[in-house]
This record gives sequence, structure tokens and C-alpha cells, in this order.
Amino acid sequence: MVPSEENQLVPKEDMLWRCRQSIFDEMKKKFSQIESAADEPRVLCIIQDTTNSKTVNERITLNLPASTPVKRLFEDVATKVGYVNGTFDLIWGNGVNVADTTSLDQSSDKSVVDAGFEPGKKNFLHLTDKDGEQPQIVLEESSGADDRNPDSFIGPLSREGSVGCSNDYVSQNYSYTSILSKSETGYVGLVNQAMTCYLNSLLQTLFMTPEFRNALYKWEFEESEEDPVTSIPYQLQRLFVLLQTSKKRAIETTDVTRSFGWDSSEAWQQHDVQELCRVMFDALEQKWKQTEQADLINQLYQGKLKDYVRCLECGYESWRIDTYLDIPLVIRPYGSNQAFASVEEALHAFIQPEILDGPNQYFCERCKKKCDARKGLRFLHFPYLLTLQLKRFDFDYTTMHRIKLNDRMTFPEELDMGSFIDIEDEKSPQTESCTDSGAENEGSCHSDQMSSDFLNDDGADEGICLESNSAAERISKAASEKNSLLYELFSVMVHSGSAAGGHYYACIKSFTDDQWYSFNDQHVSKITHEDIKKTYGGTSGSRGYYSSAFASSTNAYMLIYRLKDAMRNAKFLEVNEYPEHIKRLVEKEKKLEEQEKRQREIERNTCKIKLFCMHPVKQIMMENKLEVHKDKTLKEAVEIAFKIMDLEEAVPLDCCRLVKYDEFHDYLERSYEGEEDTPMGILLGGVKSTYMFDLLLETRRPDQAFQCYKPGEVMVKVHVVDLKQETVASPISVRAYLNQTVTEFKHLISKTIHLPAETMRVVLERCYNDLRLLNVANKTLKAEGFFRSNKVFVESSESQDRQLAFTDSQLWKLLDRHANTIRLYISLPEQSPGSQFRRTVLQKASGDSGNLDEICGRAKGPLSNMKSVEAILEENTEKLKTLSLQQQQQEGDNGDSSKSTEASDFENIDSPSNEVDSSVSAENQELENHIQVSDPDNFQSEERSDSDVNNDRSTSSVDSDILSSSHSSDTLCNVDNAPIPLANGLDSHSITSSRRSKANEGKKETWDTAEEDSGTDSEYDESGKSRGETQYMYFKAEPYIAEEGSGEGQKWLLIHVDKRITLSAFKQHLEPFVGVPSSQFKVFRVYASNQEFESVRLNETLSSFSDDNKITIRLGRALKKGEYRVKVYQLLVNDPEPCRFLLDSVFAKGMTVRQSKEELLPQLREQCGLDLTVDRFRLRKKTWKNPGTVFLDYHVYEEDINISSNWEVFLEILNGAEKMKSMSQLAVLSRRWRPSEMKLDPFQEVVLESSSLDELKGKLSEISGLPLDNIEFAKGRGTFPCEISVLEIHQDLDWNPKVSTLNVWPLYICDDGAVIFYRDKTEEVVELTEEQRNELMKKESSRLQKTGHRVTYSPRKEKALKIYLDGAPNKDLTQD
Repeated sequence: MVPSEENQLVPKEDMLWRCRQSIFDEMKKKFSQIESAADEPRVLCIIQDTTNSKTVNERITLNLPASTPVKRLFEDVATKVGYVNGTFDLIWGNGVNVADTTSLDQSSDKSVVDAGFEPGKKNFLHLTDKDGEQPQIVLEESSGADDRNPDSFIGPLSREGSVGCSNDYVSQNYSYTSILSKSETGYVGLVNQAMTCYLNSLLQTLFMTPEFRNALYKWEFEESEEDPVTSIPYQLQRLFVLLQTSKKRAIETTDVTRSFGWDSSEAWQQHDVQELCRVMFDALEQKWKQTEQADLINQLYQGKLKDYVRCLECGYESWRIDTYLDIPLVIRPYGSNQAFASVEEALHAFIQPEILDGPNQYFCERCKKKCDARKGLRFLHFPYLLTLQLKRFDFDYTTMHRIKLNDRMTFPEELDMGSFIDIEDEKSPQTESCTDSGAENEGSCHSDQMSSDFLNDDGADEGICLESNSAAERISKAASEKNSLLYELFSVMVHSGSAAGGHYYACIKSFTDDQWYSFNDQHVSKITHEDIKKTYGGTSGSRGYYSSAFASSTNAYMLIYRLKDAMRNAKFLEVNEYPEHIKRLVEKEKKLEEQEKRQREIERNTCKIKLFCMHPVKQIMMENKLEVHKDKTLKEAVEIAFKIMDLEEAVPLDCCRLVKYDEFHDYLERSYEGEEDTPMGILLGGVKSTYMFDLLLETRRPDQAFQCYKPGEVMVKVHVVDLKQETVASPISVRAYLNQTVTEFKHLISKTIHLPAETMRVVLERCYNDLRLLNVANKTLKAEGFFRSNKVFVESSESQDRQLAFTDSQLWKLLDRHANTIRLYISLPEQSPGSQFRRTVLQKASGDSGNLDEICGRAKGPLSNMKSVEAILEENTEKLKTLSLQQQQQEGDNGDSSKSTEASDFENIDSPSNEVDSSVSAENQELENHIQVSDPDNFQSEERSDSDVNNDRSTSSVDSDILSSSHSSDTLCNVDNAPIPLANGLDSHSITSSRRSKANEGKKETWDTAEEDSGTDSEYDESGKSRGETQYMYFKAEPYIAEEGSGEGQKWLLIHVDKRITLSAFKQHLEPFVGVPSSQFKVFRVYASNQEFESVRLNETLSSFSDDNKITIRLGRALKKGEYRVKVYQLLVNDPEPCRFLLDSVFAKGMTVRQSKEELLPQLREQCGLDLTVDRFRLRKKTWKNPGTVFLDYHVYEEDINISSNWEVFLEILNGAEKMKSMSQLAVLSRRWRPSEMKLDPFQEVVLESSSLDELKGKLSEISGLPLDNIEFAKGRGTFPCEISVLEIHQDLDWNPKVSTLNVWPLYICDDGAVIFYRDKTEEVVELTEEQRNELMKKESSRLQKTGHRVTYSPRKEKALKIYLDGAPNKDLTQD
């Protein structure tokens, strides 16, 4: 019966349904497990690795379900850390209160809760060594599966051993902790001191050479004959013993390099590994003289070859025997665009003879004529250890730089050298004795075939027959040797990088297990022969001339083969075969290593933390480092800290204790009551590299008791404010809790400072000058913004000030002033105030003869009876009181109009009183009125009078003295706008802008700089009223005695001032102390290294200043708006020093050049002794030391000539009338070169009407008298005066350039001041004798050095690699 179609579909639908139901049930089961796991308690495990198995001790965290078995815990830890499970133990750490410290049972099926773990808490565990053996590290996939991963990269690995790096060379950063455990390969690496990878590669190769290592061990060091420090063989012995027996991952090579006579600078010099091999072998031969090892190097590494020339006509052969230690193989023949494919191909090319024919024919002694000849090399003997150097470094004559050839060159694992010894050569009847070779054959090897390095013993074997046997014996011996010349590769020294630098490492095959290893400094790993093939270099494509440019830079550089000879091949000495002196050395090194290990263990268990202490007598905060073992108790740590801080004579030990301290917030976190016997490791939370807190050694008086600091408390520094005295007291420390309310906090303060809490106002300073009144009683301190360390101000008077809004109250004003007041040190000018003021008054009087008697009469009193600085200080204080009183009356201030004044320190700064001292004399009051300018109208008229005088651009001698009082070094040009460090360690860009008071809101703050081209701001506004009078700012001055060395007789002021004051107002406050109006002195800010920068922006505030900044006041007219200070230098084109500073002057916007010249005349006469007229000199642009554009008299500053602050100009005295009349003209400076006399004539100016080349030649012809066609010229190079040696000028300059105009390449003469050298092309250079040339060279060298110009360029030479046998490089200074 055939089922119906409907019946066929039923089973399929049923099967699909069952499948879906099964998946749903499985998912439900999984979700159920997840929900149950989510409900299960979790156990937080923190495991610290305390072993030395890894570079960095890891700290891992596991969050496990409470039902997790202990066995699973060990498995998870092993997976996380990367150790083989079962090779480590887990013990309880300090964080859990478990009595026993026995290790957990790793095979236990108990849950972690049953084993003592607490859910919901931190469970600390230490991962330790098991049975004294370090944990085994799980092998990396790259090293443990080399056969499965043939593409693994064996070049310089990163520190983590990552593979597949995009770069061929990865720079390695080594740490000391990474050399503490031995590699899993069993071999020990070498630490790279800096750039000593080439040394490490060679040392590892020698260590892995059985014959060399065994011979080195057999040599015995005699301490009585030599210092062990300078003995190279002894230090190599020690190094090899450590490489064989040490348990470290890598060891240092500093003792070996010290025996070479190297200092630390040699570690930063990278050298060629082949060069090092040669030099070190020479040093060992010298040290091993008269010992059994005297001929060791020759026995192992030396081969012989014959350098011959054979006549092609008669067969006569001239030859000599040479020895070699390595065979240099050319990568790419000279002039060829294709490299050799293999080492065998390069060896055949090495012995391939060349034909001497044509002009290179050889003179045959037998034929007595020049004949064609064959010249070449033949190997006579190969060494036991064959060294092949692949000459990858070459010189590119196109770019004139060294290059590296990265072409592919293969090399076999077994190399048969039998084919390279020519037995037929021994049978030739025409071969003559070597005594006939003659001296002309010395060193005749072609440079591309044989390195001159191994021709260092030319002639040593020349003319000596080394074999005495018969020809048949020699042939027989050669044939047998040829059949046994099979070599096996065991060392490949690889270079990664370029000719400029790179990295060396070695791939070495162990003769013990035939396994290849990569010795890459401190990293040793297994590799395969496939990895060796990757060092062939090149690419897989075809070889071409530029193939190396795109090839890998990691390739083989030196190959070392060993002869396969069962009779000679040695094995490494076993421990029981060591000579007695090596056994003693092994024991000695083991003891030293154990001692070092114990010291490391102590270091590993030592807590190192910052320690602070406020000295109880000196009251200065001291800082040191506390190093204490983790098992030392707190009591013992206090004793150690007590000695470190040297408090024996200051306070008894029982008056000291250690507390937890946060230095950044100046916060005492907690004290340790009752924990004197607790170990420091537990108190500090274990041994850590860095701690997030510090320790403070707190002291007390014997009659005091220590306060208890509980965790969770916050520190509050309470400043008591006295509104009547207007003082702010020093802080008192109070500890509170963040959950306290403001009311509770007030009662806490009340108990401490004994002020009523009911009337108390508390102000919190949350950040700089951010004041917040705490007026919500039930609000918590945390809600108010309290943190670890806080600062509050407390006032508890019952004055009406409480009724005002906080920002309008006297309390707010006082705190605002307190926060913005800074302390400055002012250096006053040495000249007495009176004499300078007298000059100023008389100068102003001269502008108005009608008022002369009146002004003199007004000034007669104060001028005839000048007061001291102290007297002026007192008068100024009274004046400030008057100003303050007037201001308060105008503003309707409700404060008390009569306030007393007391002295204050930094925390207690008085404000000026409002009382007026009636004892001030009328004369002094008159002087104050004159200086302070209480009558703005009179002051304005005086300014107009002064301006009228200035309009005719002539100043009196008095003004000149004032104007020139500032030297060129007084102003620091900060052209880079970089932060300038202040004298107190801050910089000008790091000062945070202060919060403005209401009266100053919106006022812009900028920096003290005059770099803007708009000039300085006027000290007076448009109405003539002083800007400083707009608002009164706090200012207080007192005499100050400066430290020694600050200048004898110099007067200082200590100023407390509101930093929101403008520079203009600040200067007006200083007028009584300087003795002249503010417009007649300048303010210089002193930075680090006593650099000074003039502050000229009068509308800016002192907000960029900070406490203890220094200011220097110098006499001289201050700049007004549109004025610029200019430095004037004299241009002396024919002097040895063509640029000489003359003076500082002031130029104004809109002034013509002629007017500025008229301003300069009296200053030049009085200050520089130059009596000139306006038409006798010119001004021109100065760019560094180069003269530029000539300024014409009618030019206007800011319109025709750009001018800026600290501008510099040249003043040039003219020999005749000014030739420059128009801007279209061009003034160049010409200088004739006379080659027949080897001298240069003085400069002569040539003024051209255009940039025409013909006009220039015509002008040069006029001044020199030379025919036009004979003139050749060249543009000078460098900075004026373009000095050049007379020995170089004739050939070094670009004479007679092919141009038609001067303003095109290569001349580009577009501005005045260019230097042109010219000569007569028919004039021959004089012939100098060697003596004359040397004498002239000395004179030129002396002349150019004086002018600061270099004579010749000498590139830095590479430092030659040397090994000093006596360990003293300074005794070998004669060698280059």
C-alpha cells in the first residue's frame, strides 16, 4: 500500500517539532543554570605572583561561584598566569585573617567556601614557589611548535616574544627583573648594555664552540701576576661559567667590557662584529703569550692561501703565502647589477683569477719583459673553524653614502671546501720557489676579492718554504685533505637594520643535541632550519640592481662552520671534568649569586614609601624615603624614621608617631592607635612599587597628647576672621565627618576655637577664591562640597554686617582681598628720589616760563628737605588712608570709618586706615599732592606742555639721561612666546586667572608683554584722568632688607598688593618711593637667571604675578600709547666687529625718520660722544647682524616702515652726502678680491638705479678702474660681513652667475645690504709655497674664529674599536 501524500508529511512535521522542542528545552536548562549561578554567592580572589619566574609579577583577580572546587581554582590561576598547573603553591595573603599560612591543597574537591574563603569579601592569596622550585612557564606557541609553524619569525623579538612583527627590527627595552629566571631552553642570555648586541652575538658563539670553551677553561689565572679586573681571559672564564651555571635569564657583560678598558660611553657605540672578532682575537693572543693557549686562535681559526701571478708565455709564477682568520665574500661584484646567488658562487669568484694584459701587463723575471699574466688566489689550507664574512656593507658613489646590500645569498648547512683546493697547481713543473717572488707582489690582492684586513702580516711568510716534504707527499696529503673538507654550519650572526645602524643576534646550533637556538641578547629560544633560511636575505623575486632596496633588512652577516672530523670534534667538558681552578670559580660564582638572590629577596620584601616630617624646631617640612622590611613592626618603623629625619636633638622618640598622610591634599588620613606591634606589610597593604599615600612622622610636645585620626574623617583648616581688626588668623586643624550637618560642624568648631556657634558664620573656600557661605543648617558637609582637605573662614561677631548679602558684606570683601593679595619684592633705583624728582620738576617748568617761579616755589619745600624711604613710606600710608576714606564716602560704605591698623604677617595683612594724620607737614602734603596729582586739570596741562616739547622732536639732556637709563639687557625679548620660568620656579603661563570682584567683572586679563604692534596703552584716559584712580585696590609697602649679594646700598620694598590692580595704578602707588612721576620710571619683572622683562601694558592687572616675585624699578620715561622702545646699533662695515650697540631710544607712531634722527642727536652726543648732524648719518633695517633697507628721511613709522616693540635699527655714519633718494634704488656693499695678493679690499657701497646686471658691472668698473669685460662677481654667503677664507674664496664662490638681473635665482638680491665680491678675471692666483700656505692658513683660521665664522667642515669621525690590554685607555692616546 502506497501511503498518501498527506501521510508522508506528518512524520516530517513531527520530527521538526521534536527538534525545536529539544532546542527550547536545552536553552531553558541553560537559562536556569545561569539564573541559579546569578543567585549563588560569589567569592572574590586576589592572587599576587611573588615568584621570580616572570619579568613582571602579575596580580590577577578571579570572581568565582562559592561552589567552585579548590582544584578548579588552581586550574583557573594556572591558565590566567601562564604557569604549568602543579608547579606552584597558593598560600593565604595578608588581607585575610587566617592563622596558618600553609598552602592550599590543589587536589582538593572542597568548595572554596569550605576551604575558608569568605563570599562578598576580598580573599588575598600569594602564588609562591613549590618545594623551592620556580613555577614552569607554559611554552609559547611560537617556540614550542616550531615544526608546526615554519613561518615563525626568528628575528629580534619584542620583549613579550610576539611574532610576526611588521618591522624587521624591534627595539628591546630590558628591565632588571626580566633577567632573574632562566630561559626554558636551559641557556642563559646576555644583557644588552645599550648597543652591545654585536658583542653578545660573538660571545655566545664562542661559548657554544666546544674547542674554544674547553681551551679557555684549561687556562688558569694567576692573581699574583695580573689584576683580575683587567684580565680579558679571566673575565671570559667567569662569563662562560655563569652562562653555564647561572639560574638567571640573562647576565651582565659589564665585567668583560671593563677588562677591555671600556667605559660606559663605549656601550653606546655600535661596531662591526667581524671587526670585534679580529680585535678580540688579537688581544687574547697578546694575553696568552708564553702559555699553552698561545697558538689557540691560529690552531682553530687560521687558514693559508697563496697569492700568485703566473706568466702566460713561459709559465713562471711568482707567489707568496698569506694567512687569514676569515674569508670576506662579496655580495655583489663591483659594477654589477646582480648579486651572487650562493656562498659557493661567491667562493668561486673569490679564487677566480684575472688576466693582466694591455697596460696592466706583468713584468716577467724569466722573460725579462712585460707579458700577459694570470693573477689570483689559491687556498692552501682551511682552518678547523671556518669563518665567512658576507660583505653586505658597501659604499654608493652616486649618493656618497654607505649602504647595506640586502640581496639574497644562500648558504648550505654542510659546505664542501674540497673543490676550492687546486691539486693540479702542486703538480706544475713551472712553479718556482717562493724566494723568487720579489717584493713587488706584496699586497697585490684585488680589493673586490680579498679584504685588506687579513694582509696585516705582509711578508711574514714571504720567501719561506713551509713544506719540506717531497712533491709526491704534498700531493698525496693535499688529495686526502681535499676529500675530508666537509664543514657543518653551527653559527649564523644576523644583522637587522641599515648601514647607519641596526641590531645583531646569533643563530647557533648546539653540538650537544643538534638543536638550533636564537641568542637574541637576553632572549634565548628554539628555532628550526627553516628559520635559518629566512636569514638568506632578499626577496623571492628575481635579483636586480635595486632588489636589495625592497628586501628584508634582516640577513646573515657572518657564518661559522666547523670541520666534520670525528677525531678532532670535541665535546663540552662535563662538570666532573672541570679543572680544579674552574671548580673553585664555579663555587665562588654560586655563592655570589646566592648572596645576590638573598639581597633581592630582601629588596622584594622591603616597603619603600615617601616619608614627611614637620621639623618641630625649624618648622620646615622635610621629605625622605622610608625603607622598611614588611615584617618590621610599626614601633620599629618609627625608630627608623626617627633616625632618618635626624630628630635626636629636637624631640624624644616617644613624642613621635607615624600616621597615614596624603601630601597632595595635605591630609592626615588616619593614625594607628594600638597597632604598634603590627607588621608594616599589613599596615601598608603589602609591598608595592608605588603607594597611593605617604607617611608623616608626627611630633608633639611632652605635655601634649596625640589626636586620634580615624578613617573617613576629613581635615578642615579653620581661619578665624576679625572684622574689627581686619585680620585673618593662622589656620587651626579640625577633623570632621562628611555626614555631619552644618550646625553640628559649627558646634565642633566652637569647642575648638571657643566662639559662639549661634552667631558663627562659616565660609568654605572650595577652590581658589571660590567662597561659599554655609547657611543651610541641615545640609551635610558632603553636600556642601567638602573633600579630604578643606579650608574655611569663621567669623562670630554680632555686627550689622551679618544682615547684608554675603557678596556685599565686609566679610566677603576682607576674604576677597585676602585671597587676591600677593607679596612682591621691589628693587628701587640706586639714585636718590629727590635728585631725580628735581630734574623732572625743572624739566616740566622749562616748558612754561610764566609758571617757573610758581613751580619752583611750590617745589622748594620738599626739594630742600627730602625724606628717607621710611619717611616717604609713612607719608604714602597717610595718603592712602585719605584716598580710601574718600572712596568709602563716595560709595556710601556702611563700614566703620575709623579703623585701627596693626602690623601683619603673611596670614595677617592689614589694610590702610582711614584716619588722616594731622602731623603731616604742609610741605609734605604739598609734595604728596604734587606726586599723587590730586588736581587732574593741572596734571593734564603739564602733560600737554610736555607733549608740546616733544613735538619738535628735541629733548633736554635731563630727558636723555632718564631715557637712556635702561640698558639693552634690561628687556628680554620673548619672541617664541614660550613660558618664561619665574624666580620662584613658576612660569608666566601657569598662573590661574583670579576670580573678579563685582566691580571688576568683565574686565579683560592679559599677559605682561609688549609684543603687540599696537604699542603700549596710555596711562591716562581720554579725559586726562589717571586710570589708576578709577578704583582703589589694596596696597601696602614696608622697607625690606635684602639678602647678601643683592647689591650693596640698593633699597628694597616689600609690597602687599591686590593682584587685580592695574599696572598703571600700581606705578602711581610706587611714585612716592621712586621719587618721580609714574611716567618717568619703568617696571621690569625679574625671571629665573635674573632675566628681566619690561611690563608696559598699563591697563593690564598683576594677575600673572605670584607671591615672592621680584620687580626692578629703573628710571627712564615710560612709553605712551603709540610709542616703541628701539635699540640703536652702529653699523661699521669695515670693522672686525661691524655691529656695536649704542643706546635705547623711543620712536612714536606717525613720526618721520628725520624726526627720529633729530631725537637721537642729543642722546648720541651725551651718551656715545658722537657729534653728528642730521644729514651725516642714516638709519637702516637690522635683521640679526645683516644690514637691510635704508630708511629715507620722509618715511613715516607704521605707514612706510613697520615698527614693533624692542625693535632694532642700524645707524650708519656717512662719508659724504646721502646717495639714496628713492625706494627704487638699490644699495649693495662691494668688496674686491685680489688673487695675486691673496687679500680682500675694504667694503665700498654701490647705489644702483635698477636691478640690471650691466649697471652693477658698470659701477664696479667705475670704482675699481677695471675693464668692464674683465669683471667677475659673486654673491657673499651667510651673515654679514660674509666672511670667507682667502684660501677658499677663489674656487668656492659661484663666480659670474649666468643671470641678466639681480633679483632672480641664484642671486635674489632684492633689498639693500647684499654683499658682492668681484675680481679681475685676468688676474692669476699667486703660487704659494707650502710654508707660506701653512702660515696663511693659521692667520685665516685665527681671523675667522674671532669673527665667529667656521673655517672648514669636519664631519664627526666614527670611534675606532679598541681593546686596551692594560685596561687604561688614557695611556693609549697616541693611537687613532
